[in-house]
Amino acid sequence: MAGYANLSNPDESILSEKDSIVIMNNLESIKGGKTLDITGFGPTIIKAGHVIIRETATGLFKPMPLATNDTVYGSLPSGHTYAGILVATIRTAKPFAGIMIRGTVNIVASPFSLTSILSAVKTALPQLIFTADE
Repeated sequence: MAGYANLSNPDESILSEKDSIVIMNNLESIKGGKTLDITGFGPTIIKAGHVIIRETATGLFKPMPLATNDTVYGSLPSGHTYAGILVATIRTAKPFAGIMIRGTVNIVASPFSLTSILSAVKTALPQLIFTADE
């Protein structure tokens, strides 16, 4: 029949078992969240705890790029700053993101090692505490 559209979404399942472990204490997020620009981002899932960056020229928010093997963070692209930490696991098909800017992150449960960028992230986001399970 013409003129009708199916507005229901198919059932989806995302493994988000680490969301509440990696985000230990969310004290403040960007109000209303942001839609991420996922251009060039390979994985179809962005896990909670992923570092979010912002392009200074356009104001677009993006997931931190990954190295070519998609197992570690790549380098911060030129013209970008660290913006926060993804609060909950999302699909790149619907990149609607809650971004934490003040709170506590469990670095042991983070989706990728923060070792290479931790110092820079701490400097850029001083209201985030990075700790391990106690």
